[in-house]
Amino acid sequence: MKARVGAILLAAGVSRRMGTCKQLLPLGGKTVIAHCLEALLAGGAEEVVVVVGPQGDAVAEEVKDYPLTVVRIVIPHGDMAASALAGRDSLSTGMSGALITLCDYPLVSPRTMELLSAHHAEEPDSIIIPLHEGRKGHPVLFPRHVLGELDRSRTLRDLVRASPDRVRLVEVCDPGVLIDMDTPEEYRKVSAFYRERPG
Repeated sequence: MKARVGAILLAAGVSRRMGTCKQLLPLGGKTVIAHCLEALLAGGAEEVVVVVGPQGDAVAEEVKDYPLTVVRIVIPHGDMAASALAGRDSLSTGMSGALITLCDYPLVSPRTMELLSAHHAEEPDSIIIPLHEGRKGHPVLFPRHVLGELDRSRTLRDLVRASPDRVRLVEVCDPGVLIDMDTPEEYRKVSAFYRERPG
């Protein structure tokens, strides 16, 4: 089967530590979630599923003009595994792999998405994790059949730990894979990095 990569953007968090909806925070004239989506689409994701929470009306409204599917989880305060399950079950069967992405990482470049997908084409049974300056980052590309192992008792981290031999680390020249934002201080750092980075 030809390698085809979709994406699941997990956007159901309630941003407790941020104090406001992080997905809709402004970043360089766009929202955080818009940056995430545009990187995925520019990076070649053939299909995008956005998972929002029970209170995700504003997030769903923000993304309505993008070519994607919005899935709503109904579990209040649902964890990441619940979101990943919902996204996986909404991804079309033609996708051989999926980039699991978080709105916490809005600075990942389209080139990184392309690179991870290219490695998936070469090693379709491997979990592909970006590495920058010796540190593992996000997003992680999971083969579709590996995501099939996910259930309410197993997290995405469990899937990675279950078989270290199927994990491939891919070096990327992209600090965005390491820069997340959960707090107002981290958001200010992300905003400063965005303003100051070349290009």
